Amino acid sequence: MNLPALCLIAVPGRRRRTLELAREVEKRGFAGIFSPSPFGNMSLCEALSWQTETIAFGTAIAPIYQRTVTDFAQSAAVMHEVSGGRFRLGIGVAHGPSHVRMGVTPGKPLGDIRSFVERFRAQEGLGTLPPIIIAALRKRMVALAGEIAEGVVFANASLSHMGTSLAALPEAKRNDPDFFIGNMIPTCISDDVEAAKAVNRRTLTSYGFLPNYRNYWKEAGYEAEMAAIEKAIAEGRNADVPGCFSDKWLEDNSLFGPAAKVRDGVKAWQAAGVKDLIIVPSSAAGNQLKAIEEVFATFG
Repeated sequence: MNLPALCLIAVPGRRRRTLELAREVEKRGFAGIFSPSPFGNMSLCEALSWQTETIAFGTAIAPIYQRTVTDFAQSAAVMHEVSGGRFRLGIGVAHGPSHVRMGVTPGKPLGDIRSFVERFRAQEGLGTLPPIIIAALRKRMVALAGEIAEGVVFANASLSHMGTSLAALPEAKRNDPDFFIGNMIPTCISDDVEAAKAVNRRTLTSYGFLPNYRNYWKEAGYEAEMAAIEKAIAEGRNADVPGCFSDKWLEDNSLFGPAAKVRDGVKAWQAAGVKDLIIVPSSAAGNQLKAIEEVFATFG
């Protein structure tokens, strides 16, 4: 099977170990390494540009408000050149709590992304700039990615809804092998299916508190689950939110269970058009390092 990409996060205290793992990911033939925003993914990618040789890598999402456009472009140009063109700049508007942490007041998401891409590409004298991948959930952002970017990346998307989402892309882009179509998918590999489900449910619970994700999952057909979550939040019953996510929803938005089941799940996502699937590993028996060991064993 075509191996998926793998998510790595440079957790404090394990950053050197993360780079060692990145070299092992490369050696084992995984399709890429992508990192979400926590703990400095731009810095991790800069290290990867020096510490790896052949594997594609990038930010799964770098919030466009956390740096100036010029600073993004300067860093991206360095990584793209040093790595021999392997770096991908994944960008997005992120979500409300992150805007509060960054101390920014965003504008309209579509307009802000379009403006960022235009200004990024207008930078001069920096050398070649990398491809841009736009983080998206709803169809209008997917369509914008098809118009102005070199790829689109989802996070925690629904398999059953992916055909509808990808229909927002021009057919030529959907069929272009160079156009990136990815999804960051929470994954827990364990023969103890109930334990694996519990891990993924914990991983995804925080997203239930975000209106943009609830709106996406309503669009994907999970109106009842989202209504139950909104009622629990309104009544101050935050502890009840995890129980509002049905097993059907969990199966549709994550991978869990024995190795063979997870491998079949990867194939299903690839068959649905997500050719650049990104495994986000968690473990029912340990931390991220243990989770990556389990991924290696599953796809070894």
